Amino acid sequence: MERARSFPSRRRLLKGAALAALPYALVPGTRATAQTAVDYPSAEWTAASKSNYTASNRPTTYRLDYVIIHVTQETYGDTLSIFANPQKQVSAHYVVRSADGHVAQCVRERDVAWHAGNWDYNTRSIGIEHEGWVDRPAYFTNALYEESAKLTASICTKYGIPKDRAHIIGHYEVPGTDHTDPGPNWDWTRYIRLVNFA
Repeated sequence: MERARSFPSRRRLLKGAALAALPYALVPGTRATAQTAVDYPSAEWTAASKSNYTASNRPTTYRLDYVIIHVTQETYGDTLSIFANPQKQVSAHYVVRSADGHVAQCVRERDVAWHAGNWDYNTRSIGIEHEGWVDRPAYFTNALYEESAKLTASICTKYGIPKDRAHIIGHYEVPGTDHTDPGPNWDWTRYIRLVNFA
């Protein structure tokens, strides 16, 4: 009898293994903790690797002047995987899904995401990636435009960034970049209008 108590039962071992296999976010209590990490209430926290951004204390360390609009050239899921991979050396603060406008936050706004390809612009901006390809306008859905515009409006209001084309810019407008996103199919007139009415 004493020996039986010193070894866990097979059932107990299997239950323990099953619990260990659950993703951390599904364990009770952890979802609320992860959710409190977001800066934008509608976003879902999906962390980038700490190797892919610079910890900071913005806007104290760097003032925020820009929102930079990107297009992923990848699927939503692949983009999140890239940001989570410590070898990729890239991230953005947010990713917006094409189908429904769902927003994932990958880097806290206070931290410097590596998205612009220009350190000065990285330090002074929030980067928003949009699922899609620059040459496939079908990815720029109503939901994507509307939810992204709400996010951008919230960021601009929070940090006093003017809601205009001089401060909400495309990746292609960052000095020294070789990128073309969001590309010629991005409707800037519509987007800026949505940002101002959000």
